[in-house]
Amino acid sequence: PKVHEFKVEMTCGGCASAVERVLGKLGDKVEKVNINLDERTVAVTSNLSSDELQEQLRKTGKGVSYVGVKK
Repeated sequence: PKVHEFKVEMTCGGCASAVERVLGKLGDKVEKVNINLDERTVAVTSNLSSDELQEQLRKTGKGVSYVGVKK
C-alpha cells in the first residue's frame, strides 16, 4: 500500500473526527490514517487510488487537495 497525503481544511478536533469517520467507512481498505491538525494534512495508508480516497474525504464537506505519495 501507498501513503497518500492530502491537505484538508480542518480547523478543530471535530473536523479531524469527521475525517476519521468517513475514512473508517472504507473499513479494511484503509490501513492507517495519520492526521496532523496543525499542518492540516491527512496521510492515508491504503491500496485505494488517490482519487477514491479524495472522493471519500470530500464527504466531510471540507476542502480537500491531493499532495502526493509520501516516500
